[in-house]
Amino acid sequence: MPLAEKLDAIREASAKRISIDNRPMMGRAITDLRRSEILDDVPKVGDPLPGFSPKNAQGVELHQPDLLSQSAVVLTIFRGVW
Repeated sequence: MPLAEKLDAIREASAKRISIDNRPMMGRAITDLRRSEILDDVPKVGDPLPGFSPKNAQGVELHQPDLLSQSAVVLTIFRGVW
């Protein structure tokens, strides 16, 4: 399945988890974010990946060039607290 289809499926599943009572609030929050122009600075599909060096689960720092030399990289960012 292409990535775009997988992302659409994730969005649909996420929308179903939001209660009907909370959907208007979420819609307003999304509208407010779009109006704030904060999304103008978000990398778009096809943009070069900005440099980064995250730590893995064991606390070892990973380096973007090393990761890219091994395979393609998909960066996913999760909001919230773990």
